Amino acid sequence: QVQLVESGGGLVQPGGSLRLSCAASENIFLISVMGWYRQAPGKQRELVAAAPRWGSRNYADSVKGRFTISRDTAKNTVDLQMNSLKPEDTAVYYCKAEKVVGTMTDNYWGQGTQVTVSS
Repeated sequence: QVQLVESGGGLVQPGGSLRLSCAASENIFLISVMGWYRQAPGKQRELVAAAPRWGSRNYADSVKGRFTISRDTAKNTVDLQMNSLKPEDTAVYYCKAEKVVGTMTDNYWGQGTQVTVSS
């Protein structure tokens, strides 16, 4: 069982920046993919950014060039740096861990952190 705890959300003005952090309860080197998702009111949860253990990061088109995901195996954290924030980035942001065990993939979610972009 992997426990994930997000932090760093809050209220920010359009054009501002926030940095979200997700702390995992185990060595994230053992976790195949760490990612950030978000869910706005009335909408489905969507992928924002994903960081595989190996390979390239991938981003939703709507955040490319503005958001950066990073894994820190020394701290067992995955961060999401969000710049040039827009009102449409307002959502609850969730951290997700995908852990492959044999032929199975177990998914773990954090509790979410609210990001509100508003003037």
